[in-house]
Amino acid sequence: MVNVDIKNELPIIVYDNQCYLCVKFAKMIEFLSRGNLTMIGHYSDFGIKLRKMLGESALEMFWLIDKKTAYGGRAALLPLLKAIIITKRVKSNKSKVDVQCEQDCKTVKAVFIRSASLFSNSKKIDL
Repeated sequence: MVNVDIKNELPIIVYDNQCYLCVKFAKMIEFLSRGNLTMIGHYSDFGIKLRKMLGESALEMFWLIDKKTAYGGRAALLPLLKAIIITKRVKSNKSKVDVQCEQDCKTVKAVFIRSASLFSNSKKIDL
C-alpha cells in the first residue's frame, strides 16, 4: 500500500478528469455538496498518487475516500449521498473540478458505457 497523506483533504472524490461525462458528474457532486468534498482528477498529480493506493482498478470507476475506507463505483453511491448531506468542511481550501477532457465521450454510446460501468464496477478498500 502506497502511503499518501490524505487526512487534511477528506472526504475525497476521485474521478476521471479526461472524460466529459465524468467531469459533468463531478461538477454535479461539487454543486450538491456545496464544495465540501475535495475533488481530485485521476490524471492530476495527486490523483496519480491516489491511483497507486487504490490499485489496478482505480481507473475503472470513481472513488469516494473517507477516514477509514475507499469506496469505488457502485459501492460509493450510498456513502457519497451521506457525504453530500452530512459533510461540512472545516478548512477553507476547496478543490475545484479539474477538466482535462480530451476524449470523444459526448456520444450516446459513451453515455451508455459510462453509465453501465458505474453500476457494474464496485470495490471497497479498508484504509
